[in-house]
Amino acid sequence: MKSRLSVEDLKRMFIYVAQQVIDHEKYLTTIDKRIGDGDHGTNMALGFKEVRRKLESEEQKNVNEVFRCVGMTLLDTMGGASGVLFGTVFISGIVGLEPQNEIDLATFAQIFQSSLAALKKRGKAKLGDKTMIDAFEPATFALLEAAGKGLNFVDAINLAAEKSREGMEKTKQYVAKFGRAKSYGEAGIGHADAGAVSVSLIFQAIALWIRENIQ
Repeated sequence: MKSRLSVEDLKRMFIYVAQQVIDHEKYLTTIDKRIGDGDHGTNMALGFKEVRRKLESEEQKNVNEVFRCVGMTLLDTMGGASGVLFGTVFISGIVGLEPQNEIDLATFAQIFQSSLAALKKRGKAKLGDKTMIDAFEPATFALLEAAGKGLNFVDAINLAAEKSREGMEKTKQYVAKFGRAKSYGEAGIGHADAGAVSVSLIFQAIALWIRENIQ
């Protein structure tokens, strides 16, 4: 089994992730309409359609450029808070990282650890605030733990995907501290946070692609 992803692997993986987000546009919109603005699915699909186009049509010479392409494209095309936050997920993790021609699990986990720190600093949210952090933080910690134990990519990403799903499900129990959902107070209990749903979807897509393509 491969222990590293090449630049081409990473590009193909994120193209697959983009397609999964696009395919779930209506679902994400339905989730967001319950306690949000109702435009999350549209914005995510808009951003990831452009991500897919750029990854398919432009050259990225190293791992860093692939992450930067995804992040900057989301930042530029989505707009608003979601564009900044999801752009941060892919941009902040590679700041200060030497150009990589391949990426192993430890570096993959390190990138998301740096992104998590940047997200929490920018958005001020923490676990339990009913935000994307509730799905992103447990997934990141799972990657770090898996890398520390020497797990392979497939097992590590499966674990991260499961933890992101569990974190997303927990948002149904929380009262929102940010965004429009905050105005619903306890009436928002029972509904998942759309950002957390999107984060979980992204990790599920990564896990599925890696299971099917990394041997």
